[in-house]
Amino acid sequence: MQWEQLLSLKKQGDITKRLRKEQDETRLGFEVDYDRIIFSSAFRSLQDKTQVIPLSKTDFVHTRLTHSLEVSVVGRSLGRQVGKAILEKHPHLKEVHGYQFNDFGAIVAAASLAHDIGNPPFGHSGEKAIGNYFSNGNGKRFKELLTEKQYQDLVDFEGNANGFKILTQSRSGVEGGLRLSYATLGAFIKYPKESLPKKPTPHICDKKFGVFQSDILSFKEVAEELGMMQRGTNNNLSFHRHPLAFLVEAADDICYTIIDFEDGINLGLIEEEFALEYLINLVRDTINTSKYNLLTTKADRLSYLRALAINTLIKEAVVIFIANEEAILKGEFETSLLDKSKFKAQIEDIISISIKKIYTSDEVVAKEISGYKILSSLLDVYTTAIENAFYAKETHFDNLILKGFIEFDNKTFDNFYYHIMQVCSFIAGLTDGNALLTFNKINGNTV
Repeated sequence: MQWEQLLSLKKQGDITKRLRKEQDETRLGFEVDYDRIIFSSAFRSLQDKTQVIPLSKTDFVHTRLTHSLEVSVVGRSLGRQVGKAILEKHPHLKEVHGYQFNDFGAIVAAASLAHDIGNPPFGHSGEKAIGNYFSNGNGKRFKELLTEKQYQDLVDFEGNANGFKILTQSRSGVEGGLRLSYATLGAFIKYPKESLPKKPTPHICDKKFGVFQSDILSFKEVAEELGMMQRGTNNNLSFHRHPLAFLVEAADDICYTIIDFEDGINLGLIEEEFALEYLINLVRDTINTSKYNLLTTKADRLSYLRALAINTLIKEAVVIFIANEEAILKGEFETSLLDKSKFKAQIEDIISISIKKIYTSDEVVAKEISGYKILSSLLDVYTTAIENAFYAKETHFDNLILKGFIEFDNKTFDNFYYHIMQVCSFIAGLTDGNALLTFNKINGNTV
């Protein structure tokens, strides 16, 4: 892969090339991407999607929105530091094409900002609830109506693929979705493959999938424009990652490792002294002991260690990326950046405690159960309405349901998979609060 292609400013629908050296420095295309994401309704909805504890109204628990903002800040730092090293190594990118190190930061920041934009309500249990409805619930009835890959899109419903749909899907009067640069879209796609075959290799690109069957054409256009290397065949579409996707992944890994852990401490799910010891193990080589000992409150101690830990892992990820840049460009780097980190053991210790104390805590489990019930019920009502309309058997209740389903307006009934996928994307786009409100309305519960 070549950086000149990978840094493409092209947007969906462009006829002529967008050259970096002709860009307006006060309104750079990659920075426009960030603006378009942050002002989008899909991004704003993340303020009512919690990061760790579904339906939590606790002030200091991160929502998907605050998490995404923090990931974008870390991503910007990663991108800028990597960009500086890349331009030193490949000076023609600056001298001939006009790229600056801030471009790398802007691309990674925008892709990081959008990384959770397709996630359903109720955290990752939301993805599982949607998938479970189609694999074990009433959604199994659709299996014979769909191709194998279309059905797999549903039973393994993936927030990453739904995010790509949101960013690129054309709507009436809105061609090309948010019309982001292809460089940003490429950096966004952590798993550049379709849903099948499922995990064919241990390669990081095969961990999940990143595109639904409904969005294959857009996906191929982005990958081909960027010169991303093909891994699969025409029958099984798969590409090597855009190199900057490794930085987006690292930004997310850094934030959820450290900040979810911080939330657990603030919630009282993890004992302070026990937790701080784990963070100190991560930053032992850089901590200023004298400064740390002057801090008298838990909040100040935690804030200092969190900032130090994030900075430590940013520097580590940059070193690993630069050391492996050639392998990454050749598609020969097969793990996440932090899997190669000298701090891997400390990171795994922190994640292990988070799983034990936070992700499987009684409060989280109880509310995830509620999320399962709510999403399964909504899927049943909306897919039934779509199914009845498809066969011209819709009831008055079905029509009332579809009236509030904007994605269904003015659509023909020639593609059943399209409509089922639109239902899933619609429900995934609901906030925690709206999902609960809609569930109560449907069940006649107005309280």
